[in-house]
Amino acid sequence: MFFEPITENSIELALEIVNSNSTYNILENGNPLRSIEEVSSEFLNTISDSFLIIMENKYIGIIDFLNNNPKDNHPWIGLLMIKGDYHSLGYGKKAYASFEDKLKKQKFNKVRIGVLQGNLIAIEFWKSLGFKFYGNSNWRGKTVYCFEKQLL
Repeated sequence: MFFEPITENSIELALEIVNSNSTYNILENGNPLRSIEEVSSEFLNTISDSFLIIMENKYIGIIDFLNNNPKDNHPWIGLLMIKGDYHSLGYGKKAYASFEDKLKKQKFNKVRIGVLQGNLIAIEFWKSLGFKFYGNSNWRGKTVYCFEKQLL
């Protein structure tokens, strides 16, 4: 499993992965598809580190990570998204486990994630990985369930 930084040269791959998840896109912003401008704004910024997830020479997903959220001074996973073709094959759990190893090597002792209310599959996914619910937040007028996992 490899994590390749998303760049201008690979943003089209990120767009393809994002647009393979229309159900999530509708939940997030009401539209089944995102534009190249939206995806560029989300993944080509100086605030978070965004990576394409590569497994067996295939681009299978995206992970976005914020080293230190200024709102709470904790590290956050902004997004873990697996390409639609690869859902329910265990890739999400493998990708997260590999990324968690990377975080532990960098001496992060915990990580947080926010899940949109109504994204029941994601809530169960993160709970199955040992994340514990600790509260609600608001993001763009939507309720977000906040989870945390101790790493070290």
